[in-house]
Amino acid sequence: MITLLTFITCLAALVFLAVVAYALTRIVSTLESIGGKGDSYLAKLRLGLRAIERETSHLPAAAPGINENLGAIAAGLTAVDGTLGGVHEALRKQEEPS
Repeated sequence: MITLLTFITCLAALVFLAVVAYALTRIVSTLESIGGKGDSYLAKLRLGLRAIERETSHLPAAAPGINENLGAIAAGLTAVDGTLGGVHEALRKQEEPS
């Protein structure tokens, strides 16, 4: 009985592998048109993404410095905002009739 079940299991596994192989041979042309050759859309997309990766590879090293500089700019703009607020109030008081 065990031998029969083992034989049926092996036969089922072989049938499964045969079906997968048959399906892959049927869709190979479609897969090649998607990304198998250098002129396909997938290949062009891959090249574009690789170019973006190369062009932006320096950003992780530069980002901390940029963030520090932006923090300093934000602090300066906050000071400018406070000064302009005071100027605005002074101008409003000047325009009011006394």
